[in-house]
Formats: sequence, structure tokens, C-alpha cells
Amino acid sequence: MAITLVNPDGLPKPEVYRQMSIASGSKLVFLAGQVARDADGRRVGEGDFAAQVEQCYLNIGTALAEIGGSFDDVAKLTIYVVNWAPDKMPLLGEGVTRAAAKLGVDPVKPITLLGVAALGEPDLLVEVEATAVID
Repeated sequence: MAITLVNPDGLPKPEVYRQMSIASGSKLVFLAGQVARDADGRRVGEGDFAAQVEQCYLNIGTALAEIGGSFDDVAKLTIYVVNWAPDKMPLLGEGVTRAAAKLGVDPVKPITLLGVAALGEPDLLVEVEATAVID
């Protein structure tokens, strides 16, 4: 695997993400933000935050599989959440856990979580972009 995840000494050690990833692979991949749409562009999980998170993660796994990688190759995620509030954290975790089970991966990555007023379409509650490194 091209990614080593680390919580360095001297920084907080959160359980739900890692502070840093160290890449040793040769192919750097920047994946556009993924939203709750299936392969045919149909809406997934309308009004269901956890279902939308799950679909975003599954889409990342699908995109990386297309080029010979997997979600394990993700070095960093940026998650954009409409009207973020801390009470959404359990639903975020639920969606991530369901996707991880389907993908068969450890979803714990360095993340940046941003609350936003809106996304590109009114039914979208979350968008997740990824940077990956593949051998």
C-alpha cells in the first residue's frame, strides 16, 4: 500500500481520523468531489444524510478501482456538509461505517470537514473529494 496513516506525537490522537498520511506511491490522484448519485446519475438517499455519505464514499471506491486502486489508497478527504452542526456527526459516522463495510476497508483517513451553505444542487447534503496515491 502506498499510504501510511499516522497520528504524530505532540498532536491530538482522534479515533475517527488520522492527522497525517505519508505517501510512497508513484501516481497522485485528485478525485473531484463525489456526491449522492449512482452510476446512472440518479439521486441516492434524498434527505438522508447517512445514505448520501455512504454513496459518496462508494463512488470514491468505484473511481479508484477503475484505475487499479482502492479506497485504501486515499491519502486525504475533504468533506463538505450543508449546514454542518455537531449533531450530524453520528450520521456521518453511520454513512462512513456502512460504506467501509461494503468496500471492505478501514475508512479512517486524514480529513478536513467543512460546513457550507449549499452545494451544486439543492438535494445534495454532502460532497466528498479525495486525494489518493497509487503504486
